[in-house]
Amino acid sequence: MPFKIFAGVVAVLLLVSFVVPYVLKMKDIALAVVIMIGVAMMAVDLWQSLKSKED
Repeated sequence: MPFKIFAGVVAVLLLVSFVVPYVLKMKDIALAVVIMIGVAMMAVDLWQSLKSKED
C-alpha cells in the first residue's frame, strides 16, 4: 500500500510538472481549465484505486 501511494503521488507530480509550462507559456484560460479537469480526473482515479481492496 505505501508503494501505491508513493507511485500515485509521483504520477500526479509528473503530470502537473509536464503541463504547467504549457499553461504558463500560452496563457490560455480554456487550456488551463481542460488541464485542471484532467488533473482532477487523475486525482479521483487515484483516490478510488487507493480505496479499493484489490492488491
